[in-house]
Amino acid sequence: MNKNRVEAFSDGVLAIIITIMVLELKRPERADLAALRPLIPVLLSYLLSFIYIGIYWNNHHHLFHATKRVNGAVLWANLHLLFWLSLVPFATAWMGEGHIASEPVALYGCILQMAGVAYYILQSVIIADQGPDSLLRSAIGFDWKGKSSLILYFAAIGLAFVNPWISVGLYTAVAFMWLIPDTRIERRLRENV
Repeated sequence: MNKNRVEAFSDGVLAIIITIMVLELKRPERADLAALRPLIPVLLSYLLSFIYIGIYWNNHHHLFHATKRVNGAVLWANLHLLFWLSLVPFATAWMGEGHIASEPVALYGCILQMAGVAYYILQSVIIADQGPDSLLRSAIGFDWKGKSSLILYFAAIGLAFVNPWISVGLYTAVAFMWLIPDTRIERRLRENV
């Protein structure tokens, strides 16, 4: 099957997720900067989630750029990833409106953890279809960023009940790890041209 429909559908879903998140932002009642102070947790939650959705969009693009074709398993694995990402606006709103409380921060981490697992599954399904000698398999290698991200999410979920700001710091650290797109795939694509 052609991969273009998967990419177009995924791009559309991710655009809708970002749109939903921004529509959740409520304007202050007063027209002074002090009115923004209570919204700081909401704005920070939005910023972090926007960055995460951007990271997934960017890496999804690279992933499918290295993918030759898709099959039913790839379609379902992609939908699995999109399901977890579609929950980000809910967790973002609850975390921000809850002023970075333990339970919303832990739920946010669970959703990030499951999105990370879903991305790993998608990657694995594509590699299984295209074979161990595929461009994607050689580009992924050990995938230390992917594995360390899942470990940090797991730690942050538990730490949310100790101090939710530590968890937010860990989520931010993972985002910083992924801000630069995964160059392994780009490098392999250039080498194979």
